[in-house]
Amino acid sequence: MEERHTILSKDEIEEVLIERHTLPIHRKLRNAGAAIAGLGGLGSHVAVMLARTGIGSLHLIDFDRVEPSNLNRQIYRMKHLGRYKTEALKEEISEINPYISVRTDTVKVTDNNIDRLFRDDKIICEAFDRAENKAMLVNYLLEHRPDTFIVSGSGMAGYGSSNSIHTEKRMKNLYLCGDGTSDIASGISLTAPRVTLCAAHQANMILRLILGEKDV
Repeated sequence: MEERHTILSKDEIEEVLIERHTLPIHRKLRNAGAAIAGLGGLGSHVAVMLARTGIGSLHLIDFDRVEPSNLNRQIYRMKHLGRYKTEALKEEISEINPYISVRTDTVKVTDNNIDRLFRDDKIICEAFDRAENKAMLVNYLLEHRPDTFIVSGSGMAGYGSSNSIHTEKRMKNLYLCGDGTSDIASGISLTAPRVTLCAAHQANMILRLILGEKDV
């Protein structure tokens, strides 16, 4: 049998999402957006999960290219090797829902561009690998953008219990997802199950914030 590649219309996709979520929830999701800083094991999965819920827009930020070592826990496939993660992820999202507005910045976040990059974002997912980069972004946003919601990831390495991954509200607008302790720097590997669990916590917290649920 010949394979047929079907592209659903925008109305068809919306009809399915309304059936799943109800019209009021779908409208809130369709009119919302989120920025994702870092498109590795956390960020790539967060983006895909939000795309599947029907979020209206995504802002994807990363400077890196897809490498073979990424394939064990990130959404990318062999066909993406060598491509910028922003481009590869945007392509994957278009296969899920081509009507989501996706903006990309293929740059490294620094003290010099952080204000410009996130100026228009109200919900920001921090999904960096390195602790110093996490601290830079979170501290800047807490100081200069007190009305911005930040959903950060910390502690998802190894093979520990799934139940140790949780979401915690640290400050008024700062949410921390993970076990808070495990760290790849201590020699513990990163594996798909726990990394994806943490990403799911982040995506779900972003979804809750969009729907007005600010408590964990």
